[in-house]
Amino acid sequence: MTAAELARALGLPVEKLEVLLYSLVRADLLTVDAGRFANTLEADAFLVRGRAGYLGSSHELYADLWANLLKLAGSIRANGPLGKHDFEKMSDAELGAFLRGLHAGALATGALLAKQYGFEREAALLDVGGGSGGVAIAACQACPRLSATIVELPRVVPFAAASVAEANLSGRIRTAAVDVTTTPPDGIFDVAVLRFFIQVLGRRAAQQALENIGRALRSGGQLIIVGHILENSRLSPPHTVGQSLVMLTIYDEGQAFTESEYRDWLTAAGFLDIHVQFGVAPSGASFMSARKA
Repeated sequence: MTAAELARALGLPVEKLEVLLYSLVRADLLTVDAGRFANTLEADAFLVRGRAGYLGSSHELYADLWANLLKLAGSIRANGPLGKHDFEKMSDAELGAFLRGLHAGALATGALLAKQYGFEREAALLDVGGGSGGVAIAACQACPRLSATIVELPRVVPFAAASVAEANLSGRIRTAAVDVTTTPPDGIFDVAVLRFFIQVLGRRAAQQALENIGRALRSGGQLIIVGHILENSRLSPPHTVGQSLVMLTIYDEGQAFTESEYRDWLTAAGFLDIHVQFGVAPSGASFMSARKA
């Protein structure tokens, strides 16, 4: 379409839109030929809503994180987050934008975990702090025999349930309102996934959560943590060092903790065979796996 045609379709001023279109051509997200614009292959694959690889919703997360990063100095001085994410008090619009921003990455992570950790051999998955439910959804799509339970705070559960229903998986994925820092989830599971969960907690709550999750795993069951985990030097991975700054601005006690801290918590909670892979997950996060004794 030409700039004028796009402007009419979108209800936008052509003079302003044209500036953006040529910038997107320069960024290799659009092509232009004789004044007509089209998607590049990458844009068509990842930025068209409805495509399997759609990542467009991630901009809502980035906008939130970058805006809060500018509050870092004030958060340190105040000894508290100036951009605090209080899921019980956020509006539906704010919470929805945050969860949508995480959803594409959660889907990619669920598919990757299902393949890498052999979820097709398991029967029951526990998705802890699952947000929009992307990990459970993608894992169940990849493994037809797998069922899942998403545990979240009461305020978040309706968003997860809506995503599950949209994926036509309500028969295999259930949602439950559980605060695992105080209460073990109901049931016994083969594998538990904690994506971007421990890093939003303080140290004491992290220990308690891992103990409660351990109570819901069968003996020999897998626990997989996906998150921003620091090497013990606290200087690497670089992306994690930066993400830890953002967490200071949005959570009371959350930050990127070190490998040794995770190992201490997991060992105390009764887990064995602890392994870590730094920076291998979508968004630059790390994988840490363990087995319940």
